[in-house]
Amino acid sequence: MSAAAIEMWDGLLGTLRGVIAVCDTAVILYFLAINTGYLMLVVLALAELVRQLRRASFTGYDDTTGSPFAPPISVIMPAYNEAAGITEAVRAMLLLHYPVFEVIVVDDGSTDGTIDALTDAFDLAEVEHVVPEDVPVRGAVTSLHLPRGGPVPVVVARKDNGGKADALNVGVNLARYPLLCMVDADSILDSQALLAVARPFNDDPLRVVASGGVVGVANGCTVEAGRVVEAHVPTDLLGRAQVVEYLRGFFLGRTGWSKVGGLLIIAGAFGLFRRDAVVAVGGMDPDCIGEDAELVVRLHRHLREQGRRHGDYRIVFVTEPISWSEAPSNLRVLGRQRRRWQRGLTEILLKHRRMIGNPRYGRVGLMALPFYVLFELLAPLVELSGLVLVPLGVLIGAVDVEFLWRFLLAAYAYAVVVSLVSVAVEEYAYHRFSRWRDVWGAFVGVVVENLGYRQFTAWWRLRGMWDALHRSPQEWGAMTRSGFGPPERVRDGEGGP
Repeated sequence: MSAAAIEMWDGLLGTLRGVIAVCDTAVILYFLAINTGYLMLVVLALAELVRQLRRASFTGYDDTTGSPFAPPISVIMPAYNEAAGITEAVRAMLLLHYPVFEVIVVDDGSTDGTIDALTDAFDLAEVEHVVPEDVPVRGAVTSLHLPRGGPVPVVVARKDNGGKADALNVGVNLARYPLLCMVDADSILDSQALLAVARPFNDDPLRVVASGGVVGVANGCTVEAGRVVEAHVPTDLLGRAQVVEYLRGFFLGRTGWSKVGGLLIIAGAFGLFRRDAVVAVGGMDPDCIGEDAELVVRLHRHLREQGRRHGDYRIVFVTEPISWSEAPSNLRVLGRQRRRWQRGLTEILLKHRRMIGNPRYGRVGLMALPFYVLFELLAPLVELSGLVLVPLGVLIGAVDVEFLWRFLLAAYAYAVVVSLVSVAVEEYAYHRFSRWRDVWGAFVGVVVENLGYRQFTAWWRLRGMWDALHRSPQEWGAMTRSGFGPPERVRDGEGGP
């Protein structure tokens, strides 16, 4: 090789080293920023938890249960091929403590005998029907069914398949009551779930528009008669990692955002909304795979554009554990779930991109949405880039070993500390786990989540973002579940319409 070529190569290598060094420094600063952001949310959540614990003895659930002034609720349960467990789910729903509510089951074109199971269990009869058109729907309602004997507050609607969001919109049209509770057919609710999630509406009826509750991981828990009677941490490492992730991101993260008025996500597994507000924004968006979160963002946007400011309306998060759901128990199912979640987030941010950084939308536009763009949307891209760039920088001499240790401390040790604080805060607030081995199991989950689990989910989330940007066909796929009953009752089911 000639001297000129060697000199050119050395120049290119020097430039590459400089670029990688700058990128690696940016990655370290990014990880410091994202974990500091989560830590701040945990601190805000702790302040809110302390406030709610102080008033826990004055919740007045017993008074609310017998109060004629509690606003009635329409519980909407979309179902798709849920024949194996739909009757137990509806019976468990009917046993919830609340003065007045109805359960509306929307069978979204099931092919497995879901309607037959409901007919046998509740002695249903088909009735003449005229469904209001308050929000648009795609799948036509083919029949409406009510119990023959007794005032059982159950309504079952059959419709052509149109997806979960479309099924929820049919439920909105059928609902008689001013509050709408949207719940998954496979969710396990505490007996006081409706009382807890409706409390913000009772405390502040003029301003509260929506409220969401904690969704816990039911894997490993003892379930009897449709209720979680003992909370335990799963024995498998994948389940433990998800428990920690739910605590930090879905429990304390949303509690913190609720504290500052920037809550963007209410889980589709269990949320309560004012019906007039949902109708005003046109119901659920059937074209968005993350229809639950998109509805919340659209409510913020609509209310802000109607001239409502911070403090004029509230979308709040209830910190009490009130809903449980089975988390994926294998990597294949987990990967499909995280791809869908990230695709939904990407679609929402693209659809409402004019809100991002726009002072017209207050704290949602200036704080919450930019945070989600920087630390939720872009996180998998930065994390996977760091896993490639840092070792490459060490290999070509752009990064020394001391820098590598700083990277590891910033990227993972800090994240472990934040997750440990999250577990400690949740256990301090609710003492959910009665056994020390469950607490230690959660601590093991902290390590697993940051050393292996996050890297897998980052890859799946990156693929979900790619799917959204390239508008790939939306595919839910089968969500295999292990069930909560004894072995002879374990079943495989669909994850929803």
